[in-house]
Amino acid sequence: MSERARRWRLVLGGDADDVLGAPAAGDDAARDEALAALYGRGGEGDDGTPAGRDGRGRGGLRRSGPRVARWLGDIRRYFPSSVVQVMQRDAMERLGLRQLLLEPEMLAAVQPDVHLVSTLLALNRVIPEQSRETARAVVRQVTDELEARLASPLRQAVTGALHRASRSRRPRLDDVDWHRTILANLKHYQPEQRTIVPERLIGYGRRSPDVSREIVLAIDQSGSMATSVVYASVFGAVLASLRALRTHVIAFDTEVVDLSEHVHDPVELLFGVQLGGGTDINLALAYCEGLITRPRDTILVLISDLFEGGIVEQMLARLRTLHSAGVTVVALLALSDDGAPVFDHDNAAALAELGIPAFACTPDQFPDLMATAIARGDLARWAARQGIAAAAPVS
Repeated sequence: MSERARRWRLVLGGDADDVLGAPAAGDDAARDEALAALYGRGGEGDDGTPAGRDGRGRGGLRRSGPRVARWLGDIRRYFPSSVVQVMQRDAMERLGLRQLLLEPEMLAAVQPDVHLVSTLLALNRVIPEQSRETARAVVRQVTDELEARLASPLRQAVTGALHRASRSRRPRLDDVDWHRTILANLKHYQPEQRTIVPERLIGYGRRSPDVSREIVLAIDQSGSMATSVVYASVFGAVLASLRALRTHVIAFDTEVVDLSEHVHDPVELLFGVQLGGGTDINLALAYCEGLITRPRDTILVLISDLFEGGIVEQMLARLRTLHSAGVTVVALLALSDDGAPVFDHDNAAALAELGIPAFACTPDQFPDLMATAIARGDLARWAARQGIAAAAPVS
């Protein structure tokens, strides 16, 4: 069988055997079984679990924990990680595997990723006691992997921004801010030598101030923000590890939960979140306002889709007050790689009129965003340079 025919056989399933002339064999047979179990055609399982609906041949996982665990092991063996994650998400939706995620042996077989953690958080209240430690281990594996990838860029970006905010008049050569030094010494230009002889050097300070900025992460814990909650918890832990920052993490729906005491441990923070429910952004902003003691040194990151269940006018009035007091406010419609978020366009436009930018941000862009905010840069212009489309033009 040619490579092209082999690929078509895996796409079309057993129904294509007569046309292509040969059934799948070897590892391809195992791959075909795994695909058929998820995307197979047929009514329902013995317990009412729906089988696949896209026209592939036989199949169905039913609701057998051991069989599902074997299937999860098979797809990890025969497919790359990116495909495994897609198949896991499809299995949760097509085969009703959310309930099976409550079984420890199945959790141990799953390929952990951000979406799986989001599912576990959504199931947090109903996970049986015997599965909790396994669930925590899965969540910790994902947060550890995210922290290993994202912590260093965030620390470097934020530390650099803090150092630039602390200028030194007697810098070492490596710390000279040449752009500012040249501007400050233009009057000492020597025409004969065609050069500037600087009278004074301006550099980046190396000593971090005790606490130079306060960060407030206000995280909407409605179900649509699940992946954003995962990333925000990791970033919160990294920011809290920097001595020059005081970091608060607030989760909210129609109530507000201050998770700042857990900010150093993303797993504890995540299990303090209760995904789902309504949204009262104004209530959350009122709580955050009470935490702010130095408005001009505070950065408030509102991570929300802006669907306000409370009184919109009060929310906008509070944001106007915070912005006018000097707080750097930015609204992140999503903190994820999942594509264009769904959000309230009217509220995003209203924020833009207040001068508050609202846009989606990928995890890899977040360090530069925070560095720009700490340096009191123009966040709307930063987003434009990054190729990020704002929800509405900032006035």
